Amino acid sequence: MHQFKGTGVALVTPFNNDGSVDYASLDKLVDHVINGGVDYLVALGTTSEAPTMTADEKKKVLAAIVSKCNKRVPVVCGIGGNNTAEVLANLAEYDLTNVDGILSVVPYYNKPMQEGLYQHFKAIANATTKPIILYNVPGRTVTNMLPATTLRLANEFKHIVAVKEASGNMSQCMDLVQGKPAHFAVLSGDDDLVLPQIAIGMDGVISVAANCFTKDFTTMVNDALAGNYPNAQKLHYKLLEGIRLLFVEGNPAGVKCVLNEMKICGETPRLPIVPVTAGTRQKIQDYLKNN
Repeated sequence: MHQFKGTGVALVTPFNNDGSVDYASLDKLVDHVINGGVDYLVALGTTSEAPTMTADEKKKVLAAIVSKCNKRVPVVCGIGGNNTAEVLANLAEYDLTNVDGILSVVPYYNKPMQEGLYQHFKAIANATTKPIILYNVPGRTVTNMLPATTLRLANEFKHIVAVKEASGNMSQCMDLVQGKPAHFAVLSGDDDLVLPQIAIGMDGVISVAANCFTKDFTTMVNDALAGNYPNAQKLHYKLLEGIRLLFVEGNPAGVKCVLNEMKICGETPRLPIVPVTAGTRQKIQDYLKNN
């Protein structure tokens, strides 16, 4: 089985009311998601609010997650950006001893051509022997890494082992599944599309919803991967409204609201993210009460 098959969770970073990192709640969250059945953890992804964290905070948060996880499941660390040299420097500086893979996002803002994306990830692949998961999320980066570029990298580097494909473009997902080499996994980055994406041959998901709806979400993914679509479909429709509420006012504001209702961590984000509005909080409370 592929190392990153199934459900990975893009962990939130709990903050105290004063904005400092709440390590006690982070510990609680790590236990919650592992006990809920996730297959691996993703530290310092988009959902972690990594862009608002200092370099020192990122290293400490990664260390805390690795320590609390204690090798119960694999840990992936997000190391990406739009300055290739800086990404390479971070790869050299972070303690990746007990990290099982790197998640690296398509460079944002610069709007590179496909050749630029290829050269960026080639430089990263040449700088580390760790397994690499590419991360295509054009809604955030403005640049869509085309299947031809992804597959070029996958065929050239055996340790480029997966792509988190968050384009939401099912045709593009099918091109990736159909063209991928045997060692390469195609993972979803869209929680509401996971079920149909597994049906077309994708291998799992790196999920936001798995922070909070952990047991139902991981069961849905496992059932779908096992071909038990009737049960997976029931869970999909049970979760669908909750998943939509997580994103209606931005990520991770929604998931932090749910985690706060579950008494796992507070809902304080860092600017420019703000908490959900009272109306959305009420909808989340109603959803949780009924599910």
